[in-house]
Amino acid sequence: MDTDNLSWGTELWDQHENLALHTHKGIEFLEKYGGFVRERCAIEAEYAAKLRRLVKNYQPKKKDEEDYQYSACQAFKTMMNEVGDLAGQHEVVAEDLTSTVLQELQLLVRNLKDDRKKHMVEETKLRSSLQTQLAALDRTKKAYEKAFKETEKALDEYQKADADLNLSRAVVEKARLNMVSKNQQCEEAKKDYANQLEKTNELQHQHYAALIPEVLRQLQELDERRVRSIKGFIIKSVEVERKTFPIMEKCLEGIVRAANNINEKEDTRLVIERYKSGFNPPEDFLFEDLQRGADEHSNSMISNHSNSLPSMSRVDTIKGTISAGKNKKRVGLFTSLFGNNKSNYSNSESKEDYTDLPPVQRRKKLQQKLDEIAVQINKETQTRDGLMKMKSVYEANSALGDPMSIEGQLNDSGHRLDKLRQEQLKFIAWLEESDGKGQLHNPVSSTTSSPSSQRSNSVHRNLLNGNSNGKQRHSSSDESVSPSASSDGSRHKQPPNTLALGTSHSPESGLGSRTSLPDSDRGDELGGAEGVDDDPDFADGPLTPLGTCKALYAFEASSEGSIPMFDGEELLLLELDQGDGWTRVRRMNDLEEGFVPTSYIECSLYSAC
Repeated sequence: MDTDNLSWGTELWDQHENLALHTHKGIEFLEKYGGFVRERCAIEAEYAAKLRRLVKNYQPKKKDEEDYQYSACQAFKTMMNEVGDLAGQHEVVAEDLTSTVLQELQLLVRNLKDDRKKHMVEETKLRSSLQTQLAALDRTKKAYEKAFKETEKALDEYQKADADLNLSRAVVEKARLNMVSKNQQCEEAKKDYANQLEKTNELQHQHYAALIPEVLRQLQELDERRVRSIKGFIIKSVEVERKTFPIMEKCLEGIVRAANNINEKEDTRLVIERYKSGFNPPEDFLFEDLQRGADEHSNSMISNHSNSLPSMSRVDTIKGTISAGKNKKRVGLFTSLFGNNKSNYSNSESKEDYTDLPPVQRRKKLQQKLDEIAVQINKETQTRDGLMKMKSVYEANSALGDPMSIEGQLNDSGHRLDKLRQEQLKFIAWLEESDGKGQLHNPVSSTTSSPSSQRSNSVHRNLLNGNSNGKQRHSSSDESVSPSASSDGSRHKQPPNTLALGTSHSPESGLGSRTSLPDSDRGDELGGAEGVDDDPDFADGPLTPLGTCKALYAFEASSEGSIPMFDGEELLLLELDQGDGWTRVRRMNDLEEGFVPTSYIECSLYSAC
């Protein structure tokens, strides 16, 4: 059987009621599928919302951010981000199903219902028209049958009257005329019946051969369109979900990659770095001699001596004896060394100098604070430089603005910079104090420090002294936004700011202070000797060069221990920067040595170094 040529109009011409019921159930099924898609979209959206709520609930709090430095925690955090992206893909599925499937499906259902209703009304009209024709045919047929019977009756009456000799000719003629009249009426009724029969047959043939089949064909197309649309909607639903697979796959790959980045050794290192106190383990307990006589003699001597001392001295004496350990609980030994980690770390911000933390943790916190202050100083310096440039532009062209309008902002910026530098010096002093205490606790660090560390410490001390002795400038009128000029008056490139080298705002202003240079401090430590010739490093002859360096900016040496240089000058590198911002150099053609700012030069070490 050729399925392509099957038609409801020819095969199911007499199953109109069943076809009407079938198309109604088909549209109901389409609505049922639409309900499924709608609930699927709601589930996808709800699932995405729950995933996002889950990720939000497990996001690290601000107070727990320090715990998320470990690789396992970082992997978990990355996984939560990827799960959030997966939730986004489920939202995309819900949105696309709603826009490309559900809305089209609902529109199709409305159109199918309207089309079916229109076809059913058309079919009802055609069937009503056929019934009208059949009723007319029935009426004409009955009229013809009635006229035919009356004609036969009139014929019988005429024949009886004509055969009866007792009747007059008038009665016979009347019967004949009645017979002729009925005969004519019968012929007319027969003719009407024949015409109506022809019309009815023609309409019935057209009804079952063309009109009804056309209606059924349209119903067939409607049902086929419904079935074809369901097929398309299912495929579209799959395509909508399939589009998200690559992104979901990337999210899953990101989760696997984050899991592979978990490093238990690195986490162990971070735990040590985070919780290391810097204290040494407790020493061995001393042996207590239990000889009764010797103990009694020793105790009596201690007792007599303590009675002769003030109460405070007695306490100090007991602290130095073995018996002092008996007055403490054993747990106090570890508490006094390590402290309570919970209270120390949870209240680490309670003291500004972090003295409530162990040495290593205190140095770590102080260094973090110094880094934050350096960032703030850099930001504030950039703001001040911008204001200075704007002021210079206003001074050059008063039409652009009033230079005095920026004076207040420059003063505020100068005050903020001075405050930040004072805070920086304060934390540097605390850091040096922490380093000094750390050396007391660490046997390795208690040895003689290297010259480089001595120089670094002296620079820090000089910063503290120079800040109190030098006069700080708060007004922008004392500063210049133009680059420093060399002795011949030529302009050079603007050098970078060296924030930790002095208290003034310009890069070179801090270099003009004697307390800012390593050599001057070193000279003070050696008893006030001046110049590089008295430096202990020259005791055995000139230093061996480590490499060469090139001046990036011109530098005018106005402080003892520093040497000037011009832009592009080649120098010999004698000693690397030890963390104080200065580098020791020597000129190429003579033995003149001194210090220059590290940020002003570009170094190239020899391969042997």
